[in-house]
Amino acid sequence: MLKRFTVSNFKNFKDEISLDFSKIGEYSFNMDSLSMRLIYGRNATGKTNFGRALLDIKSLLCGMQSSGLINEDGAAKFKYEFQFGSDEVTYKYSRFANTELCDEELYINGEAIFKCDFKNSKFDFQGLSIISAETVNTNRYLNKDEMDNEYVLPLLRWLINNTAFSDDSVSIQLSKYVRKMDMITVGNDLLYSNRNFLENLKNPVYLHNFEDFLNLMGIECKLVLQELPDGQVELYFSHKKLVPFYRTASSGTLALTSLYQKIVSNCSLIYIDDFAAFYHYEMAEKLISFFKTKYPKFQLIMTSHNTNLMTNKIMRPDCLFILSSRGTLTALCDATERELREGHNLEKMYIRGEFEKYE
Repeated sequence: MLKRFTVSNFKNFKDEISLDFSKIGEYSFNMDSLSMRLIYGRNATGKTNFGRALLDIKSLLCGMQSSGLINEDGAAKFKYEFQFGSDEVTYKYSRFANTELCDEELYINGEAIFKCDFKNSKFDFQGLSIISAETVNTNRYLNKDEMDNEYVLPLLRWLINNTAFSDDSVSIQLSKYVRKMDMITVGNDLLYSNRNFLENLKNPVYLHNFEDFLNLMGIECKLVLQELPDGQVELYFSHKKLVPFYRTASSGTLALTSLYQKIVSNCSLIYIDDFAAFYHYEMAEKLISFFKTKYPKFQLIMTSHNTNLMTNKIMRPDCLFILSSRGTLTALCDATERELREGHNLEKMYIRGEFEKYE
């Protein structure tokens, strides 16, 4: 799991801001919410930017497109702390732009595996034996062909691609986790079908499971998949006649479909921006319950303006956060002098301004 994420000097987050999954209160209810975080905040506080910062590691290690770094005064700094079994892994780096890496460090259980200061050409590889990479040819990594003035290849990415690690090694576990991180921004790409998803639905079990999911969310339907003359497949609602799914489904149904596609891809962590934008509050609650039941192991971070979800019925005060315009992220249990209990109506407290100091 991701234990803690910290970023600074990224877009509107000039100062350091952290989200800590390991910091929990002494609450005995809704223990199945501990892998979830629901973030509230006024418009333009940076909820989308925080998600982009969190996913930056995927662009770095997997070659995905980065959202770009805006700040000109100093490098953006990222720090990720993971827990894989009994191993604690810390990976941190800083960079000025998409292709300009400043430094990079990896630690396992507090021991330094490597330290790279690219700006000053200083490198420490003395801990590579801890991850069984002591025989790797670091001279090859440092030569001009591997690392030029235009692009610095992250050492961790190079090690993963050029070292025969065992499948249970920390390096491979970290790589697999990062590859399965994803972000959904509501309103983007919701109206388009995913061909891989449609191909998977050729399996009757997958199609049945998707249909059950929609019905569970309150969308009563029967689905049919048909192969077209050109060999492609299309999804339909089955009524008296077949109705094209992607052309007639509501925005809420399409949002559910986009989210379901991500879920079934076996994600490690999903950041859902504006989670309940297209959902009735009851459907949003059903979705959270669905995540808890079907996917208890993956981590979920959601942003929302829907205060109906700010409730101890499905969440808890240490899993509900406020992102302020000053760039601070505060759990509700830390945003008031009261001792919040299960019986408190968190939504009413929020609307009355109980937590206004932290907005």
